[in-house]
Amino acid sequence: MVLYGAVVVRSFRRYATYRIATLAGVFTNTVFGFLICFVYIALWSQRSGLGGYDIRDAITYAWVAQSLLMTVAVFGGGFQDEFAERVRRGDIAVDLYRPVNLQLWWLAGDLGRAAYHLLARGIPPTVIGAIVFDLRLPGVAGWAVFLVSVTLAVVVSFAVRYLVALTAFWLVDSRGVDYLVGVCATFLSGMLMPLVLFPGWLGELARALPWAATVQVPIDVFLGKDDVLRLLVFQAGWAVVLLLAGQVVTGLATRKLVVQGG
Repeated sequence: MVLYGAVVVRSFRRYATYRIATLAGVFTNTVFGFLICFVYIALWSQRSGLGGYDIRDAITYAWVAQSLLMTVAVFGGGFQDEFAERVRRGDIAVDLYRPVNLQLWWLAGDLGRAAYHLLARGIPPTVIGAIVFDLRLPGVAGWAVFLVSVTLAVVVSFAVRYLVALTAFWLVDSRGVDYLVGVCATFLSGMLMPLVLFPGWLGELARALPWAATVQVPIDVFLGKDDVLRLLVFQAGWAVVLLLAGQVVTGLATRKLVVQGG
């Protein structure tokens, strides 16, 4: 565990070196926060109570979603490109020789990335939003539970992206799958709009898929919507299922690598 903790710290430091990119990201997230916020204001002004949210909930949703955008890597990225490139070049063999679990090694790195983005790119836009608008903020206990939910969201997001990255063992270039999953994540995570706005069976399906655990669920925890314990169990369940699937597919991918003489 000490080793994985060191990987988390080093990954955090690695992303902290890109300060100009971080400032540009904060600006971008803030601008989009205002744009989406005013769209929500217009929508909820016409349909008060839409999806079980009032206008204050909707405004808060817009800003918290922006804080989670890079934290949970909604659009993909993070370790995926590096992982796929190591597979293409054969450098993944070095990773397999390490006396560590391959999946946990990359998870630790992604947790470091997520921690940096939450602090550096997540908090500033939300603070600006709180200054300009009347956001619905949780109490001390609510913040603690929200942090747990965000951690689970990052794990679920990583597990999905890790499975996508593993397809490089078979496809060599996994970018096509990456783009397809990225589209699903964009629409089904709740980033573009709350999933409670999806009608009928589509809404029920969207809220049952793992992408809901990355944005919609953490924001519902933040807002105190639904049963918080049930939401955390939902996230933890998907995290366990997807991580176990990652372990199984890693075994299959490793076997293929050996058979191919990698």
